[in-house]
Amino acid sequence: MSRALDRLASFDRYSATAERASKQVIDAYSTSFGMATRLLGRRHRRHVRNIYALVRVADELVDGVASEAGLTPLQQHRALTALAEETASALALGYSCNPVVHAFARTARESGIDATLIDPFFSSMRADLPPLSEATSETAPSDHVVAFGFEAHRDYVHGSAEVVGLMCLRVFLREEPQDPEQRRMLEHGARQLGPPSRT
Repeated sequence: MSRALDRLASFDRYSATAERASKQVIDAYSTSFGMATRLLGRRHRRHVRNIYALVRVADELVDGVASEAGLTPLQQHRALTALAEETASALALGYSCNPVVHAFARTARESGIDATLIDPFFSSMRADLPPLSEATSETAPSDHVVAFGFEAHRDYVHGSAEVVGLMCLRVFLREEPQDPEQRRMLEHGARQLGPPSRT
């Protein structure tokens, strides 16, 4: 254990370790993104890593890792629900025994990231799994292909891309005063991770 961690109280040591775990997740999955976060100031860097680590864990769950581990579609649904519930609990309590969730919750609590952004994210992740009607079937589900209408596609992109930009924006703006017009303009820019709306 490093001397810096050794000097911390137990909770602070755990929180620092959780943030190191989030950094390792990012470094393992995206060398370029990990390097890009180093360009951010120290005040924002760890928070952005904490956001993206949770996003990556959820994304891997629905994009094949859980399936490769042998989980049935129903078990994958349950695992995603458990992750969403653990995230909500950590947001309320300020603690999780899952280090990546714990690090995300600390960032969320400090930055004002709430259920209005977190719930749409998990909803979009759920859309990447076979429908529950197939997941509970006795027969093996067919390859999961979804055809979205305009509204469903808009909601999916909002939850899978736009909210991540909005979460990062809340990190950048925490403790920064803005008038309502400035905030609307900045949120519009953060949402451009998704497709343009029809309005």
